[in-house]
Amino acid sequence: MAARIDLTLDCANAPLLAAFWKTALGYVDEPPPAPFKTREEWLAQFDLPEDDSADDGAWLCDPDGVGPRLSILKVPEPKTAKNRLHIDVRVPGHGSPGERWARIKAESERLVKAGGAVLQEFDGHHVVMADPEGNEFCVAAAAAAAAASA
Repeated sequence: MAARIDLTLDCANAPLLAAFWKTALGYVDEPPPAPFKTREEWLAQFDLPEDDSADDGAWLCDPDGVGPRLSILKVPEPKTAKNRLHIDVRVPGHGSPGERWARIKAESERLVKAGGAVLQEFDGHHVVMADPEGNEFCVAAAAAAAAASA
């Protein structure tokens, strides 16, 4: 069996980044681990500095349980270089290359309205974007097999 992965994004503003990635991926806030009823209750079990709060992190999950969990954690240092790992947002659907490109463009425009920025377009193939804190990601078409089942 293959290992499952979680992805973690370091950030300056966890609520801002969480709102963007919930919009981008259709993710929801992950419930706190049992038996805790809130994230604050869960965090209280750790010996964290007094100035740490639940707003310093966000935990998101795919409501269908398919995609990886996404943790967004506040860190003191700013982003200083290009990501060495990035997320590809895959737009579902099939059709002609022109139809796929139109869906990619529409998705990138939707994500600009949510706070993202277009960095570069590779016409007909993918769009390189940045989230509100400058983390690069791509918007591209889903693979044909995945698109057919979507």
